[in-house]
Amino acid sequence: MMKRKEFMLGAVAGLAFAAAATAGGVIDWPTAAAGPVAGVSGRLAPNAGGAGLAFAPPQGAPLSFADIFAQVAPAVVQIDVKTRIPRQPGMIQIPGTPFAIPNPNGRVPEGEDGEDGEGGATAMGAGSGFFIAANGFIVTNNHVVAEATEIMVKLADGRELEARLVGRDEATDLAVIKVEGSDFPFVNFEETAQPRVGDWVIAVGNPFGLGGTATAGIVSASGRGDIDSNTPYTDYLQIDAAINRGNSGGPTFDIYGRVIGVNSAIYSPTGGSVGIGFAIPATVAKPITDRLMRGESIARGYVGVGIQNLTREQIAALGQSETFTGAWVGQITPGGPAEKAGLQINDIITRMNGQPVRDRNDLTRRIGSVEPGQTIRLEVLRDGRLQAVNVRAGARPSQAELDADPAAPDTADREAPEGAGVSVGGLTVAPMSEVLRRRYSIPANINGLVVTGQDTVGELRFRPGFVITNGATGAIRTPADFEAAIAAARRADRKVFLVVWTPDQGSVPVAFDPPKPE
Repeated sequence: MMKRKEFMLGAVAGLAFAAAATAGGVIDWPTAAAGPVAGVSGRLAPNAGGAGLAFAPPQGAPLSFADIFAQVAPAVVQIDVKTRIPRQPGMIQIPGTPFAIPNPNGRVPEGEDGEDGEGGATAMGAGSGFFIAANGFIVTNNHVVAEATEIMVKLADGRELEARLVGRDEATDLAVIKVEGSDFPFVNFEETAQPRVGDWVIAVGNPFGLGGTATAGIVSASGRGDIDSNTPYTDYLQIDAAINRGNSGGPTFDIYGRVIGVNSAIYSPTGGSVGIGFAIPATVAKPITDRLMRGESIARGYVGVGIQNLTREQIAALGQSETFTGAWVGQITPGGPAEKAGLQINDIITRMNGQPVRDRNDLTRRIGSVEPGQTIRLEVLRDGRLQAVNVRAGARPSQAELDADPAAPDTADREAPEGAGVSVGGLTVAPMSEVLRRRYSIPANINGLVVTGQDTVGELRFRPGFVITNGATGAIRTPADFEAAIAAARRADRKVFLVVWTPDQGSVPVAFDPPKPE
């Protein structure tokens, strides 16, 4: 999963100010009653070519995409939103994006009228969208409209209409808004003819507030499932058609004008396009937006675990074969369905309802497809033995609720008093005590062997306050437990598998080679 600064999820929404766009009367956005756009109305149905040629380019392609752009462009809209910026001392929240930037003035921004306004300052954000029905339903990204207090839609012919939010789904970053009127030109999602890596695509949208803009490229990859932890139910299409700020929510078309994706994010060290963009595929977007258009809320199953994939090295350290698959449990939500059912940290979930679990994405999506209240049968590998756990699924909380963790404890390096702990496996460790718990701010539910020295083993750096909680076959509470785990791994000629709790990451799996005694 990309968790680095240069990944700008939602950066394509950007920051566009209406005052700059209309300064000096250069650009005029007339308003008018709803009606046909540019003299076009109804469903747009470009010619898809002969039978059996789902993605074969028509004669002459890719010499020009002009004809297909002319056919579909009337359905694409610009979305301008008015947003209340949350007040954060020293920080400014960019409308339509999930991140804040340092305030260059070093002070809290003022309200819209120069006065301190309740809830923060007002700013304008911009994104893209497209008509999906003749009666005014428009698809866009959740992050474009999630915090909007006012939504305005600019049509391809320059008219401006007020829109209302119909529904949104944080977990897929999709939203539906609506303008009043009829006979709007619209396009359709393509679910059956799946694009291949190398097929041509056209992205249409509103980069930097410039209005209807087309860029072309190819599908660079598919099945990108680890783009962002906030959208765990999406395997993104990766495209190299240029996507920039303001393209969020716009459509990705195939060469026949069918919508195969919704532009959502970019990977960039600069905030601008570097040819790595991500679109929510039509197979994900259509069923979600259909439900939102019907006024339904999106409820997903939830069990309350933090899971991750194990590396081949870690699987080998557990004594499992190279074909072993599953999802490792590194966190249990207190009071959640998993805790009530008896799941534990360091369990490896290998099957769900009798079917093998490939990886964490597979498990996350399968749990999400379960109706809240249904019972899920999980098979787990615990301390080297398989056992079954039945979990009654709850309803997945909102992302804001999931992110509302208690303040993290101080994670600064702190040296232990001289002589504290004993040396085992290249680490200085001591059994848990109330003194150590207070010294390193270790939560009450974390138990194990406390690292009390600043140690490096191979490429792994251990800091004072880390806690070794488990080995491959059970809990580790004393130096003797740790020595036994090391001895067992050496007899099996494999690395030592440990579960290590850290203040900044929680529980993580580790496989390492301790130094051999001289």
